[in-house]
Order: sequence, then structure tokens, then C-alpha cells
Amino acid sequence: MKITFNTVDKNNILSILPLLSIINTKTPPDLLKQRVLEMVNYQNYECVAAYDNEKIIGISGLWYSTRHYIGKSVEPDHVIISEDYRGQGLGKKFFEWIYDHTKAKGCEAMELNTYSTNTKSHKFYYNEDFAIYGFHFLKVLREDGKFY
Repeated sequence: MKITFNTVDKNNILSILPLLSIINTKTPPDLLKQRVLEMVNYQNYECVAAYDNEKIIGISGLWYSTRHYIGKSVEPDHVIISEDYRGQGLGKKFFEWIYDHTKAKGCEAMELNTYSTNTKSHKFYYNEDFAIYGFHFLKVLREDGKFY
């Protein structure tokens, strides 16, 4: 097992869909694909991955922005490690790589959202010295009012 970390090439972005689908169960597969392509091609988004040789075993999206209250920041999004690789400290190593990667791009801070029911992620982020500064609110504007 040779674990490495790197950015996912835009031309290979759809390779993240199997892992992304694990945590994105409400979004229809065709819509998920469409959204990922829009994110990587038209928005300030980058995807990074953990690899076991050539196999993607972990992913995190990274959204870059400058915020008036903290400066240049990055938001990790849809972070997931394949079940077969959990419990081996890979998440910590992945985030160490992400910290270095985003600091090299000039980021001064990192913020993220996690579902309130995902208590395992809460423990992980607390251990990584994240602190809760607010709540994330969501209002669906689509006519059907559904979250997907």
C-alpha cells in the first residue's frame, strides 16, 4: 500500500463520483455528474484525493474565497475516506496535506460545514482544532422545496 495525495485533474473529475455518491445519496446520479462538471469548470473549486497507488480512496472538494472577516480562506467539502481505509489515521494525514497545499496557495483560514448528525466528523474536526463559530442555514429555493 502506497498512499499519496494530489489534486484531481479536471479531465478526470468524474472519477470521484463513486466516493461522492456514498455521502450524496439524495442527488440523482445524472444531476450529481452535471453539478460536479459545473463546479470544476465554472467555479472556484478544486478536488483533491488520497490514492492507494492509482486508486482513489479519499476525496475532498476545496472551495476558495476571500472573506472580509478572515481573509483568503478555503472550505473543504464532501470529505470522505473509503470504508476499507478508515481507522488507520488516513484522514489526519490527508488533512495535513490539505493544510500544506492550501497554505501554499495563500490561504489564511479554513472553514467547513458538517451535518449535525455526523458525530464522527465532529470528533475528527475537534481533534484538528476546528471550533464552532456559527450555524449553517439552508433554504431550498426550488419549486419542489426538496433537498437533493
